[in-house]
Amino acid sequence: MTSPRTAAEACFLDGSACLQAGDFARAESAFREALGHDGEFAEAHGNLAWLLERRFQPIEAESHYRSALAQDLGQTRILVNLGAFLAAQKRFDEAEAAYRQAILQDPQFVAAWSNLGVLYACRKQEVQAERCYRTALCLDENHAGARFNLSYILLRQGRFEEGWACLEVRDWYGGLGARLPCPRWQGESLVGKSLIIGVEAGHGDMIQFSRYAAVLKARGAAAITLICHTPLKRLFRTLAAVDLVVGLDQALPAGHYDFWVPPLSLPLQCGTREHNIPAPIPYLQAVPGEVARWSAVLPRGGLRVGLVWKGSVAFENDADRSLPGIAALAPLWSVAGVRFVSLQKGAGELEAATPPPGQPLMDVGPALGDFADTAAVVASLDLVISVDTAVAHLASALGKPCWVLLPWYRTDWRWLDGRSDSPWYPGVLRLFRQPAFGDWASVIAEVASALARLSPGACRT
Repeated sequence: MTSPRTAAEACFLDGSACLQAGDFARAESAFREALGHDGEFAEAHGNLAWLLERRFQPIEAESHYRSALAQDLGQTRILVNLGAFLAAQKRFDEAEAAYRQAILQDPQFVAAWSNLGVLYACRKQEVQAERCYRTALCLDENHAGARFNLSYILLRQGRFEEGWACLEVRDWYGGLGARLPCPRWQGESLVGKSLIIGVEAGHGDMIQFSRYAAVLKARGAAAITLICHTPLKRLFRTLAAVDLVVGLDQALPAGHYDFWVPPLSLPLQCGTREHNIPAPIPYLQAVPGEVARWSAVLPRGGLRVGLVWKGSVAFENDADRSLPGIAALAPLWSVAGVRFVSLQKGAGELEAATPPPGQPLMDVGPALGDFADTAAVVASLDLVISVDTAVAHLASALGKPCWVLLPWYRTDWRWLDGRSDSPWYPGVLRLFRQPAFGDWASVIAEVASALARLSPGACRT
């Protein structure tokens, strides 16, 4: 007769195989069956907790994490997973305790050091974060996670030379590289060469780093092809240095290509430091005929201000970088002489269609088919106020004054530390930073005050 433990182990092995194969539903079922045979099976509790966390069932997930550790506190991997779970819920002290317990039990556990570094970085304790990352890399110099995490604080501090090099460990280009008929560019001479600039996941990344096409042409590149998301195609045809724009909805035309390069690798290969960031503002243009059309439609008189208060919900830090809703902008409505225009797409678009009473807002979101449309509207405005999303990059690349609202928690590295301006968009972009975790009220109050000073209809004292 099979013992309960033997049966549990068989189910656990089946669940582990399913987990490895990405069949999460069967894995969950197998781990639950294992626990039905043996409720004290720590590893089954731990793996089930990990799966439940990814299914957004935090209460049951934490219960299984705790059950696993109650059976065996020596499970350092489960301790680290629990720490990551707690950190995602912003229960930072508890997360730190879990990571430190894992390190106490196994000082050589690289992932624990790296995760502890992420926790410190999220709390803006960057000296401690860097120490953790470098400890992890001393233990394993090839640990990609620790090196990637280190890149973020180095870049945020403007330590570009090492930061760009560390950023090269990212590994999300495998599929793209396999489809391209040429090797990846590693800094070789471009004189007379044909180059493909690949695609990044974010629209904002593409807008920010598309400026490097002009740098590559100045280095002698004979032809530059830019691969981009479909909504960016028409906009990117205004890049003077790009010979061909290919959308992800198209096949790459047949021809000779010497190299390809990801946009985020261009600062490294071009030797970018804070003092020599290529910033030929504007480097993107709106289509003239469309600008005239939108200018006639938008509100007349006063200061015309575009608004974006939410980014894509798919972004990992969206809950913190986006405003909770349009109501957070209410202090702006009292500024005299301002005509507000919603540029919101996706999340927040319904709010724009039905703003609360007393919130004057022209909603153009439904008429924006792609970024070229948005560019035409932005070109007809006086100012854009946006959270940290692609429209902020678009407005700034067009040379339009743009005020960007930044969260305290996990501020993106590209905005550097402690600055109210950006060397990426000199003279056009202004940063308004949360003074404390979640404090949007102070940011909006500061924006309202600045807007009142800008508006021709504001009362002067």
